Amino acid sequence: MTGFDIGQIDDVIHGRMRLGIMAYLADTETADFNELKALLQATQGNLSVHLRKLEEAGYIAIEKSFLNRKPLTRATITRKGREAFAAYLEALGKLIGP
Repeated sequence: MTGFDIGQIDDVIHGRMRLGIMAYLADTETADFNELKALLQATQGNLSVHLRKLEEAGYIAIEKSFLNRKPLTRATITRKGREAFAAYLEALGKLIGP
């Protein structure tokens, strides 16, 4: 089968939670931690681990600040992340076929 190469699937993105984060950020560019937590129905610890994994890969940037004396964590998709997500979708499409 031409184009079928499971090795082209990016393992960093492929996990359900990380895929959800990337798909959401591909559309919105930036989201805060609580927004992602609610959207993905994730625990704080679980979401933190997945955000860190994406940040270490360079796919997202994390910005920490304060808003009304409360911590605010925002995730933004990077150019590298956008390119990796596009490549992921293309590779997935090739596995699925026409």
